[in-house]
Amino acid sequence: MTDDDDFELIRGTGNVYADLGMKEPEQRQLRAILAAEISKTLSTDNLTVRAAEKITGVAAADFSRIRQAKLKGFTIDRLMTILDRLNRDVQVSVSVLPRKADGQAGFHLHPA
Repeated sequence: MTDDDDFELIRGTGNVYADLGMKEPEQRQLRAILAAEISKTLSTDNLTVRAAEKITGVAAADFSRIRQAKLKGFTIDRLMTILDRLNRDVQVSVSVLPRKADGQAGFHLHPA
């Protein structure tokens, strides 16, 4: 960094929630990925939130919250169920490994 620069570039981890030091960053990122897929599905299938409500039984207001990335109160399971009801397959791969010596939780996302 030179004296003329007024910022420093730092490479992120690939998880903005971890980079910001938020709690449960992996779960937050997974919920955000699932919500983005729901929004993409609504757009791709030209579905209004009302039409999505009729198909899924999920309130139109919930679809509006998902589109706005207001995900508080949405579980990973619920978001996956919504995708299933929108006729989308969700694949999940799980590997269980011993925890690291530092005691950090071993839950990590590896997007396809």
